[in-house]
Amino acid sequence: MGHDKLRKFAENETFACLKQPSSAEVLLRTGEPGLHLRDHALKGRWGADVFGNANPIVLELGCGKGDYTVALAGRFPEKNFIGVDIKGARLWKGAKYVTENAVTNAAFLRTRVEFLEAFFAPGEISEIWLTFSDPQLKSPSGRLSAPGFIRRYRKFLAPGGVIHLKTDSRFLHEYTKAVVNASGYKTLNSSIDIYGSTETLPDVVTSIQTFYEKMFLAEGYPITYLAFTPDGEPAEPSFDEKFWKEAEGGRRSFSHAPHKKP
Repeated sequence: MGHDKLRKFAENETFACLKQPSSAEVLLRTGEPGLHLRDHALKGRWGADVFGNANPIVLELGCGKGDYTVALAGRFPEKNFIGVDIKGARLWKGAKYVTENAVTNAAFLRTRVEFLEAFFAPGEISEIWLTFSDPQLKSPSGRLSAPGFIRRYRKFLAPGGVIHLKTDSRFLHEYTKAVVNASGYKTLNSSIDIYGSTETLPDVVTSIQTFYEKMFLAEGYPITYLAFTPDGEPAEPSFDEKFWKEAEGGRRSFSHAPHKKP
């Protein structure tokens, strides 16, 4: 492990805004198949113990360096924001900014998305942002907008709560639309090119850009957006995987390997 990464890990331990629970704190070893979780001490307590208020809480899943979380916090001081990622070296940047700039309505949680229900109580979260998530072309269950994940989100998302998907992956956009339609969810906004769109979109969709979004835009890739309310049990979609994989081309990974434009 490089010295810079070790330095960031050490500094992460000093940031009050960054929570880094171990897996042992939330995983129950029952000997039974499946994932068994125990409630973390912060479950249902984020407003009181972390933010010191009862304002709505918004999650960004797979937040990376936290630039979108930080920008949202600056734009909406009447809300609280939590960026979630498993990579501590990435979270360091956002946590350092929040600490040095005394941002009181932003925090970070280092954990796996599969563990989220151990950290948040029913109705504790008002919105979820999925920003440039890995489309998981070969693993449908691994997509953060798959029915299995939406089922998890519904355990802590307030009634009428919104899920936002912002991505350069047309495949993931269309897959998520198929899940929304199969589940009978209400679509609030949908665009296959937010910067060339005639749809009326919330200003925050285009005025805040992540590191990856800027990179994709510079390379000429359209950015898509979808917002919906997952009220009701999610359903498996009817989705033409082959067609949309071919349309996607050679998907760029977060290693920044190039792929063909759709």
